[in-house]
Amino acid sequence: MTPHERNPMKILVVGAGATGGYFGTMLARSGQDVTFLVRPGRAAALRADGLRVAGRDEEWVLDAPRLVTAGETPAGGPYDLVLLGVKSTALDAALTDLAPFVSPGTAVLPLLNGMAHLDALDARFGAGAVLGGVAKVVTTLDDSGTIRRLAPLAHLALGERDGAVSPRVKEIRTVLEDAGIDAPVPASIVTAMWHKWVFITTIGAVTSLMRGTVGEVYDAPGGPGLGPAILAEGAAVAAAAGHPLPERERAATLAVVSAPGSPMVPSLYRDLVAGRPTEVEHLFGDLTARARALGVPTPLLDLATLHLRVHQRRIDAAGHGQ
Repeated sequence: MTPHERNPMKILVVGAGATGGYFGTMLARSGQDVTFLVRPGRAAALRADGLRVAGRDEEWVLDAPRLVTAGETPAGGPYDLVLLGVKSTALDAALTDLAPFVSPGTAVLPLLNGMAHLDALDARFGAGAVLGGVAKVVTTLDDSGTIRRLAPLAHLALGERDGAVSPRVKEIRTVLEDAGIDAPVPASIVTAMWHKWVFITTIGAVTSLMRGTVGEVYDAPGGPGLGPAILAEGAAVAAAAGHPLPERERAATLAVVSAPGSPMVPSLYRDLVAGRPTEVEHLFGDLTARARALGVPTPLLDLATLHLRVHQRRIDAAGHGQ
């Protein structure tokens, strides 16, 4: 049966930013029934200009994306799938906004990095509703509201957190792959989430501590040793938690943080230098707290956490924490 012969899946994408907007646009273009749950300001911009994904010599436009805002009567449901594509700084508000749209049978697939969001989702919707997910894209939201695609990568691993390959996981994987999204189902999605967490905190710590791109850090005297040292700390925490980093994952992360001249920076770094809130507690505070509980020393990750907390306290004191 082709994608067009199947009934479209009813999908709610929470957030229409660099990650959720990117995947949601791909799903809508493939014929799925996609609604975006967004804040009023973003809704007004999308109604005026459409949802745009540009880059790689190509532009995709949803001229009239189906939108709903918090407090509106749920439309287009009941939903089969929710893609939660917000940052952890917006998670609490998103859960409140999302609650009326989750019905019995709705699968919630979070795209956040780290692990702490699982506890919040379980508490709100029940553990049975919540899948594990790992998103890998290279996108950013520019000042005009356009999603800029910096590389063709579109990877969304998913799975039941107990490792079962359930009918709903099979169906969601098919829908994602029909949309051109690489959607593997690893043997343990929780382990995959840990490995992504180690990667994102490694590159985040390198760039935020040194206030520079990967290449600027690596090319400076003494720079080549920083990435491997931070990676070793994160990998030790993951191993102590029961999710050791395979050699191929370690080598891949080392290659990223050991690239001379690389302009790469994560979104956390972009938020830091722009004076915006960062995901310090969700990504770094939680990881270092788990390290303490497991008896794993993490001096460099602790330093990065402190650095980001100082920044966050300035943001909060200025009243710009939201």
